[in-house]
Amino acid sequence: MQRLLFLFLPLCFLGCTSQQINQTLATVLNGGLTSTDIANGLKEALRIGAQEGAEELSRTGGYYDDLTYRILLPEEVRKVTDRLQNVPGFSNLEAVILKKINQGAEDAASKAAPIFVDAIRQMSIQDAVGILKGDDHAATEYLRRTTSQALTAEFAPVINASLDKYDANKVWLDAASAYNNFPLTREKVETDLGAYVTQRALDGLFLKVALKEEDIRKNVAARTTDLLRRVFAQQDTPN
Repeated sequence: MQRLLFLFLPLCFLGCTSQQINQTLATVLNGGLTSTDIANGLKEALRIGAQEGAEELSRTGGYYDDLTYRILLPEEVRKVTDRLQNVPGFSNLEAVILKKINQGAEDAASKAAPIFVDAIRQMSIQDAVGILKGDDHAATEYLRRTTSQALTAEFAPVINASLDKYDANKVWLDAASAYNNFPLTREKVETDLGAYVTQRALDGLFLKVALKEEDIRKNVAARTTDLLRRVFAQQDTPN
């Protein structure tokens, strides 16, 4: 069939420009897919990964209950909690802060998803075509490179609001103040808890998206729409 097709194609190209010939060949060789189809397929895959990932992480325990995504305390916080563990009112401080910062991240995940999805729409057709034949996380890494700064700027206020909602910032401020007031404390702590949690929360979100992308690339059953099946079938075909 392919032999007959290539015997017939030259007849179709009579009177066509070189650009039209290249576009026609690309469409035939890609199983009828245009560059726009490929771009839309990748964007759909990322959108699904982002929305599903955000939904999973925004559930109660989405970060905290999964050790892969749990946000651990930064070194400065652990230094404070270790020193205050025998002080009345602070004995359970580490567990309290740990739970609260993860609650803050869970609360923010669902609110940040639309920001993440909007960034996906900015991917160009040229980027998408190149990414299709990339490695298992090529699309996610592209997204990380091009959106991390904007996502951080948008995500940070949501995270800080969530930390305030669960009193994580207040608990940390009280603990840091108590630590700094110890007579022999030489180095004062001024950890920006919001910035730390924001970065770890975004790391978790990108990891979720990467795993979703890998699943769509490798698992035909994960391609839940006709466009995804058609687009990612191209990368299944050996070069």
